[in-house]
Amino acid sequence: MDPLTLSRIQFGLTVSFHFIYPPLSIGLGILLVLMGIQYVRTRDAKWRRLSFFWVKIYGLIFAMGVATGIVQEFAFGTNWPIYSRFVGNVFGSLLAAEGIFAFFLEGGFLGLMLFGGNRLGPRLWLLATFLVALGAHFSAFWIVMANSWMQTPAGYVLQETQFGLQAFMTDFASVVFTPSFIPRILHTLVASWMTGSALVLSVGAWFLLRKRHEELGKSMIRLALPVFVVFSIFQVVFFGARQAENVTIHQPVKLAAMEGIWNDVACAPMTVVGWLDVANQKTYGIQIPCLLSFLAHGDFNATVQGLNSFPREMWPPLQITFQSYHAMVNLGLVFIGIGLLATFFYFWRQRLWTNRLVLSLLVLSVFLAVASSIIGWWVAEFGRQPWIVWGLLRTEEAGSPVLQTHQVLLSNIMFVLVYAILFVLFIYLLNEKIQKGPEPLEEMEERPVQTLPDTFREIFRRRARA
Repeated sequence: MDPLTLSRIQFGLTVSFHFIYPPLSIGLGILLVLMGIQYVRTRDAKWRRLSFFWVKIYGLIFAMGVATGIVQEFAFGTNWPIYSRFVGNVFGSLLAAEGIFAFFLEGGFLGLMLFGGNRLGPRLWLLATFLVALGAHFSAFWIVMANSWMQTPAGYVLQETQFGLQAFMTDFASVVFTPSFIPRILHTLVASWMTGSALVLSVGAWFLLRKRHEELGKSMIRLALPVFVVFSIFQVVFFGARQAENVTIHQPVKLAAMEGIWNDVACAPMTVVGWLDVANQKTYGIQIPCLLSFLAHGDFNATVQGLNSFPREMWPPLQITFQSYHAMVNLGLVFIGIGLLATFFYFWRQRLWTNRLVLSLLVLSVFLAVASSIIGWWVAEFGRQPWIVWGLLRTEEAGSPVLQTHQVLLSNIMFVLVYAILFVLFIYLLNEKIQKGPEPLEEMEERPVQTLPDTFREIFRRRARA
């Protein structure tokens, strides 16, 4: 394979692995805030105990997110220098803002959240937790904003410089609120809230299946299940529909690839599950008549453009775009089913606590939610091809002209090995914390803490005696 293809594989690998962690940390941050509010409101010790337990897991997820996320920053310069030069005057400011305003906020209060539980009062600890969660959300805003600009660039002008053609920002507001940003950030945040709540549901259900920490497991499920159910419904019914409208307007060829529409068609069907016969330009599968026209245009009889309305060189990779999109949508429906099923058994004589099948589905929900987030990212990125910046710069034109095949191949092997070790280590540490479970509150609260004022007071006493 050539260096460009290997560079694309490398970036796809590193981004996909990194994207395991941000949705978990964003969603878990919201649940930690809710636990803190419950403790401040009720003074029930179980919420403080759960907060101590989940803060440790949050710290592990945060560390993995930082370690795997910084790789992309270097890849822009090593593998994609032409892209970096082209968009640097726009993209660079957004990434810088993420580091200055979001990451510093999150990282600045992270220490207080991780180590301040038995030092700060409940309200101050809740404030620190809230600011960490806010920083995680703020970070997502800037990252999705930068990626949305690549999908629907706006607020720029192209200028020829000594380094070649470059994009320069002319309107910051237009860059920030590029047409795809609002639908995409809502879609991303709701997916993250679902993923975080699925993690809490999964651990709570596992405790019940193992008959350990049962009351704490029930409290986790009572807290996380409403979040999971509400946002799984909102994701499919509202935010997914908004995405369809936006893609129809700004990236119609992506929509055609996602649904396997070959020719312009009125009352276009939406495929539930299927397969593309690319050679014969046919789509096989289970279809719902006219639903795509309604989602895309709000009219069951509206015409949807097909792939043949666009030059073939503008088509994205069809099969993977089609299959990824339908896997994402179908997983969204599965989440609604799991959530409603668990809710039904919860209200039906509290049978959720003893129903092993439903509890097992809740345990699996976090794995499906993480997979859905990664697959959703694939839909966005594969569907954007062949453009790295939609309509302005092709991916094949954005790579480094000096990289050699063996260099990228060796680095790919290294990344696979390192990421495999990191993932095994992450699963081992996560499993260890979950197996251990929440510690007794007395052990955590009664640990001796040497405070700074006492330390300084002792120093002054010794000097005074001297």
